[in-house]
Amino acid sequence: MQSKGALFLLAVCALTAYYIYSPIPENIEQRWKLMITDCFFRSLSHLADFTELIGLAEYMDVMMIITFLENVVPVSDERVKVAEERFDGVEVVVYEPSQDRGTGEMRRAVIYLHGGGWCLGSAKMGPYDHLSRQTVTELNAVVVAVEYRLAPPYHFPVAFEDVYRVVKYFLQPDVLDRYKVDPERVAVSGDSAGGNLAAAVTQQMQLEPNQLVKLKVQALIYPVMQALDLNTPSYQQNQHMPILPRTLMVRFWSEYFTSDKSFLTAMLANNHNSAESIALLKFANWSVFLPEPYRRAYSYSGLSISTNKPSVSLVDPRASPLLVPDSVLRQLPKTYVVTCEYDVLRDDGMMYVTRLRLAGVHVTHEHYREGFHGLVMFTLWPTEFEIANRITDGYLLWLKENL
Repeated sequence: MQSKGALFLLAVCALTAYYIYSPIPENIEQRWKLMITDCFFRSLSHLADFTELIGLAEYMDVMMIITFLENVVPVSDERVKVAEERFDGVEVVVYEPSQDRGTGEMRRAVIYLHGGGWCLGSAKMGPYDHLSRQTVTELNAVVVAVEYRLAPPYHFPVAFEDVYRVVKYFLQPDVLDRYKVDPERVAVSGDSAGGNLAAAVTQQMQLEPNQLVKLKVQALIYPVMQALDLNTPSYQQNQHMPILPRTLMVRFWSEYFTSDKSFLTAMLANNHNSAESIALLKFANWSVFLPEPYRRAYSYSGLSISTNKPSVSLVDPRASPLLVPDSVLRQLPKTYVVTCEYDVLRDDGMMYVTRLRLAGVHVTHEHYREGFHGLVMFTLWPTEFEIANRITDGYLLWLKENL
């Protein structure tokens, strides 16, 4: 009996190790911690697939467990004053210094947009709360963290419209004065889907001739930039990488646009474009805008036009900021972009960097060769990664020097 028990235990351990283990590149730091962390994400994704298959719950409803587990109650402390407010009807969390430093200097401000594929996430998650507090204390800044509405209950362009309303509201002179913010030192920033929203709203704000207060900088952390080509070299190279495999990123895009499952199937096959979107593929052509070392192992082929016309507009720059002409890009402020090597979104960010530079925009590009997607979320125990802290430190230093 003991030998049978030992064999059973050995089998369980072997199966567990097999499930936890995933092929992660050797140069990634803390590989086993990433494997264990990814094991949780994959398990939750499998559960979400199963519950949707049997009709018990929708996929994103189950994945929202991540958001609930990380949620905290933002409270004031001795250094940071926190208040939950509504800006033009949109929920925000405002972080500001508890005390005036006595210099009489007006403060910087950062409007921050969380990630989560437009379907998950919250400004009230522990890592985002932590980042907002760091930004306040290190920059003597006001942080406005936006709780935009999420898909699938609210499809595009609801998230963009929420963010746009907050930015417009905050940039009013009387509101800036209320928070002691210098109107010439306001940034918009975000990670992943939040980076997408930050880029899109920055473009929109710079195009408005009657907007008196302009954004000084934008800071985009591994942003999502286009929905046309979901088979770029980074999508191919990193299709099975933690924390954002290709299937999940494509599902995020699909859920952001529509609840039509046939659209998800088309996007997974990269067969979702219309004649309208194909015409704008020139702005997202990775054979032109991706640096040569990142495309040399891949062959570029033009995308086909879907026989079923999609019910959504893929070319709306509020969803795909990469698809605007150079005349729009030239008007953009100083920009900071973070990309990670092991991220399906790497090429989106790199192409935007190339196009901004060609348009004459001052861009600082930080590429982390050992990085993977979602690192801003991994700064707290037990999923704290050293590279996550380096990315955060680099981001805050850039803001300190440029905002």
